[in-house]
Amino acid sequence: MRLFVLPISTRRTLIYCERVNKKLPPGEKPPIVDRVTSKANETWAEWEKAEKGWKKMLTEYGNKVFTRIPFAEWGLKTIPPISAERQAAALAGKGTPEVVFPGAFLPSNRVTSVLHKLATERQSLHRKRMWWSIVGMPISVPFALVPIVPNIPFFYLAFRAWSHYRALYGSQYLEFLLDKKLIKPTPSISLDELYTAGLTYTTRAESREAPMPTEEHTAKVSKTFATTHGEESEEFMLLRRWNGKLLAEHFKLPEMEIEIERAVEQVEKALEADRALQQEKRALDQATAQPPQQKQD
Repeated sequence: MRLFVLPISTRRTLIYCERVNKKLPPGEKPPIVDRVTSKANETWAEWEKAEKGWKKMLTEYGNKVFTRIPFAEWGLKTIPPISAERQAAALAGKGTPEVVFPGAFLPSNRVTSVLHKLATERQSLHRKRMWWSIVGMPISVPFALVPIVPNIPFFYLAFRAWSHYRALYGSQYLEFLLDKKLIKPTPSISLDELYTAGLTYTTRAESREAPMPTEEHTAKVSKTFATTHGEESEEFMLLRRWNGKLLAEHFKLPEMEIEIERAVEQVEKALEADRALQQEKRALDQATAQPPQQKQD
């Protein structure tokens, strides 16, 4: 198990967990949760191939819904859910996660606090929405009477209940590891190089053609970044959408690509909305400002 702490911007961070799949003994089936998840993914992929009809419409709408789910929730869902077995194994020194981060762009003394915030700030939200989704599932059962089309409201609520459950119990396991001081962050030179490349070049193709940044260049970019974009300055993007593929390829984790791209897209939209709001506020302040009083003779 390896945890990636990936700053998307100077104020928002994605957590991604790489899990090592256990080799099952001959004849033993995977856990029921894994089997159901695998079957759901296969079914969704088949429906996406449909050229028209309700399957095509459903997957197009569903994929739009997926992009609106906060990237923090997707990240927490990659962490295995807390269980007595996992807690005992972690305390025994088995399955303790390796935690890597770009040390040139995220100070080592901040990693633990960032992880603690990610582990705790959304727990009450996921717990509340998980139960609301569960309560809503029986109410949606009558929609099954509609012929041909599946009971979409029921399956949506079931998916959201499962999603909130995984995020909640994943965050609780992360909190447990932090409380027991079982996490030891390690800066990654590879992540430093990939982040530096993303801040140096403008396209993925340009980054591929260029050599990997040297240690001196990384240090220079990191120093310039720290001077220009300190904690008190405006929020600044650290990753680009095209970075996701490069990081995923380097660590041989294809699933990581979509998580990074989704996170970058959401943060970019949030920053654009913040800037638009600030511009609107400044325009309103200027419009309502009282004109200066003229001096009387």
